[in-house]
Amino acid sequence: MLFDRGIRATPVDELLRQAGVSAATLYTHFGSKDALVAETLRVRLADWRTVWDQHIVAADNDLARLLAVFDALASYRRDQRHPSRWCAFLAAATELSDAADEISDVLAADTALLATRLLHLSRPLAGARAQDLADEVLVAYSGTLAALLRGCPRSPIDVGRRLAHPAARAHMRD
Repeated sequence: MLFDRGIRATPVDELLRQAGVSAATLYTHFGSKDALVAETLRVRLADWRTVWDQHIVAADNDLARLLAVFDALASYRRDQRHPSRWCAFLAAATELSDAADEISDVLAADTALLATRLLHLSRPLAGARAQDLADEVLVAYSGTLAALLRGCPRSPIDVGRRLAHPAARAHMRD
């Protein structure tokens, strides 16, 4: 609800009602709505990392490990603990361009995870061109997230994977 409807558009009273807690409980545990948002993002980032880790470990070759980001996204979206139309991190970054440090730090951690992990996974395939490959996969992944928000194409995760696959093949070392 918070990330689909809008962080600023979702009143604290509605969050309290949905959570079944008092304002005193919210402010005792988090101190502010921004702190609640930051903690929600931290939990989502940890969950996302775990799901992505599992798909990387399950992959049987370097190309599959790189493209596991798409498998992880599909798996993560099936998990009912994280229902949303698109990416909570992009939603927060879009809405909260002047976010408090605690939110900005989590958003930066999400970006760093994507950038560094994709670079690491690109190295065995592309060697010196690993950064180019990582950037291309990141753009395909980000486009996938945007397409989820639009609701078009019908299967954006499949399309994102199809875009990233030939990019990886083009950068593979001989």
